[in-house]
Amino acid sequence: MSSYKLVCLDMDGVILKDTNFWLELHKKFGTLEEGKKLTEKYLHTDYARLVEEVVVKLWKGRDAKPYFDLVNSLEYTPGVPETLAHIKNRSYQTAIISASSMEVARRVQRDFGIDHLFANELVIRDGKVAGEFVWPIGAGKEKKAQIIRDLCRDLNITPKEVIYVGDSETDIEAFKEVGLSIAFNATKKTLEEVAMHVVHSNSLADVIQYIP
Repeated sequence: MSSYKLVCLDMDGVILKDTNFWLELHKKFGTLEEGKKLTEKYLHTDYARLVEEVVVKLWKGRDAKPYFDLVNSLEYTPGVPETLAHIKNRSYQTAIISASSMEVARRVQRDFGIDHLFANELVIRDGKVAGEFVWPIGAGKEKKAQIIRDLCRDLNITPKEVIYVGDSETDIEAFKEVGLSIAFNATKKTLEEVAMHVVHSNSLADVIQYIP
């Protein structure tokens, strides 16, 4: 009998082929250059300011079609169906904890039956970007660890009963929180240094060997 109860997964670069959803959306809206500058300036120093500059000033009022086109065009990493089937077969609960888009998380939930979703949400109203952004994850980091603690409390389990699969330095705090951490195609060595297992592969299914 496994001592684990919950598997949490990041989305961009883990469930989805390596991509940064919000930078891709900047491309769709034609705001990439400005978006890159704002992201570099505020992502890890003043997330609220980043939201104000991008969602309110750059994107508000834009037609939402490019956003939904992007959500539906993203490709799954090879091995995702097998990996999630393995997790389900072990009767673990599943959660997405991602700084990416809630709309993308909902798509993954529809396709694979994920139990819990935590992601940032661009509010769309009447087919337009409303200029509002709901960001429980923000840029990740400590917020991801806090969500794990809160979810564990709600599920009446401990963080040591959690498996977490991530790929970026925004997952470091989450890795330190959980019982089993797997770095999948990590973008930074700093993540690999705190991971229990490190996987470099074109297929997410190569993490299955580490999920008891």
